[in-house]
Amino acid sequence: MRSPPMSKHCKLIVQAFCSSKDFVRYQRLVFRHKLYQLREERDMKPETFASLVSAIIYEKRFGPYLCQPVIAGLGEDDKPFICTMDSIGAKELAKDFVVSGTASESLYGACEAMYKPDMEAEELFETISQALLSSVDRDCLSGWGGHVYVVTPRRLKRGS
Repeated sequence: MRSPPMSKHCKLIVQAFCSSKDFVRYQRLVFRHKLYQLREERDMKPETFASLVSAIIYEKRFGPYLCQPVIAGLGEDDKPFICTMDSIGAKELAKDFVVSGTASESLYGACEAMYKPDMEAEELFETISQALLSSVDRDCLSGWGGHVYVVTPRRLKRGS
C-alpha cells in the first residue's frame, strides 16, 4: 500500500481491511504529527511516532481498525527502528526485521533464511524483494507483488 512519509526519516505502511480506510487516510496521524511539530519545533522520532500510532489504534480496541501497521525509520545517530503492531496497538519491536499481513508465516521463514546483519542498502533491497516475492508466491491470499522501501540517512528509496 502506498503512503507518504511522515517525516524525512520515518515511514508508515499499513496493511488494512477495506472497512478500515479511516485509519489508512492518515487524517488523525497527520494532524497529531503536525501538532507535535508545532509544539516541539522538531520532527517526531520513529519511536515516538510508533507510540502515537499505538495509542490511536488502542483507542478503538472495542471496535478495532482491522490493520497491521509497520513503522520504519532512523532514530538517534541514524540507528534503525522497525516496529509492527496488531489490531489493538500492541507493539512488536525488533532489531533485524518485522513482517505483517496474510503471508507473515512464510515471510518469517524467508527473512530468517536470507537476512544478514549490516547489509548495504542495495543488498538489503534485493534481499527484501526476494523474500517478499518468494513468500507471496506461497500464499494465494497475499495478492500479487509488493512495494519495498529502504530508509537511509540520505533518502527514502522505493521500488516495486
